[in-house]
Amino acid sequence: MDLAKYRTIFIEESTEHFAEISRALLDLEKDPADSEAIDTLFRMAHSIKGMAASLDYAPIAELAHRLEDRMQEARESGRVPDGESLSLFFQGLTALEAMVEVVKEGGWPEAAAPALLAALSSRSGDHARPTAPAAAEATRTAVREPAPRVAFEGPAEVTTPRPPPTVRVRTETLDRFLSTVGEVILNTSQVRTSASGFETKRNAALGEGLDRMDRVVGELQRRALELRTTQLLRIVEPLPRAAREIAERAGKRVEVEIDGAELEIDRSILDRLSDPLVHLLRNAVDHGIELPEARRAAGKPEVGHIAITAHREKDNVHISVRDDGAGLDLAGVLARAVEAGVLHPDLADDLPPDAIAALVFEPGLSTARSVSEVSGRGVGMDAVRVTIESLGGSIELVSERGEGTVTSLVVPITAAVQRVLMLGLADEIVALPISKVERILEVQAERIERSGSDAFVLIDDELLPVIDLAERVGMAATQTGSSVSLVLTEIRGDRLALVSERIVGQQQIYVKPLPELLSGVRSLAGLTILGDGRPMFLLDPNQIV
Repeated sequence: MDLAKYRTIFIEESTEHFAEISRALLDLEKDPADSEAIDTLFRMAHSIKGMAASLDYAPIAELAHRLEDRMQEARESGRVPDGESLSLFFQGLTALEAMVEVVKEGGWPEAAAPALLAALSSRSGDHARPTAPAAAEATRTAVREPAPRVAFEGPAEVTTPRPPPTVRVRTETLDRFLSTVGEVILNTSQVRTSASGFETKRNAALGEGLDRMDRVVGELQRRALELRTTQLLRIVEPLPRAAREIAERAGKRVEVEIDGAELEIDRSILDRLSDPLVHLLRNAVDHGIELPEARRAAGKPEVGHIAITAHREKDNVHISVRDDGAGLDLAGVLARAVEAGVLHPDLADDLPPDAIAALVFEPGLSTARSVSEVSGRGVGMDAVRVTIESLGGSIELVSERGEGTVTSLVVPITAAVQRVLMLGLADEIVALPISKVERILEVQAERIERSGSDAFVLIDDELLPVIDLAERVGMAATQTGSSVSLVLTEIRGDRLALVSERIVGQQQIYVKPLPELLSGVRSLAGLTILGDGRPMFLLDPNQIV
């Protein structure tokens, strides 16, 4: 009997149950009398126990059984779980997650800490909360080689309605399929280009066949994009529990509100978006939300509030992380920026508040010293910005002292298919995302003013920097005639103009990842194959400028 398949099923279903348990515990923390949440905890613990017992994971089954018994007691007695009981349940959940992680790595879990098992076995209200060492011990599991186990007999019976049928597909298999669809789309474009030279009257059947092929390939593309997308819920669902754990260690109280988690985003973007959101949440709890006594003194509720909201605008998703904490100490940020050499002292006095707040994204402020002196929001924020911009997105921060901070992210819905502006540079054609293009202008060459190696142009009564695109990507500088094509764009809040030799047009492209040889070229975001077989690189404006 091949148990590897059943272990995979156990790990996947347990992980889903853990998410349900975490949600139910957070609901109970808000409303201890929530009987539906207690029922959910009982069902999930019962299911985990049954699955673990079937595979003879006795330590997991034992701990899940203790949690199940405790939930059953609450169901029968109607007694509302107190704060210590909820903390105990959270500890049990953490221990179960650690055990399943050991199974995932091919090991065998050891029993949970005796103190945790004893506390769960005692009657509600009479238990002794495990000490900090005991709680830590509850999440530690040793790894040893598994012994032969009994065959899997299926999960315990669950009374909840069965979800619609689904098929589990390995990520590698899905990625290969999506890559193949991309090749079909590119090859179809090449066929269409090659056939464009034939006389349509004498090849009417060919034209009709190509039209049908375009429609079918377009439908295939839409279906493939649906497979690529995953709900934002996947990465934001664990955040309330993470915030609770961070706040508990810091002696704070916090609640997290999530809105818009049903939005779907390209899985490749979602995977890289997780760490920045966790970092923003940690900053909000650690360095934004005040201690209960400080909030009382400021006339605020003792429980801090963090709102994570998401909404879609055209081809982008806008995500904001808002807290009602102390806000940024802008004077401290400014002083630290001058001290770190990020900002010249002569410019400090005239800097507007939004520009001061943006300084937290500078690498020079991402130091341990800034944690204590600048509200801690400088730590790692440069890495957050780099990640968001590498996805083709943008980030900005707004803060008001005493009122809180809002960090706003904008990321594309999908990275696979983008509408681009194609630009000619010598014999090459490159692409810029249309979302980054404000407008295109044709101006007389004499309107471009030069000062040393810098160039500027006056547009809408605003003096904009002019960047030669060819020069920035390592090609010969653009040879300008009597007129110049300028592409206006905005990078990190600053408008500027990119010089291009010619504007080729617009097109929707399927973006392929860069080959290994070019993966280190930061100015390139991907490539596609044109209809004539030539490669066209997609440029990342954030890295070019």
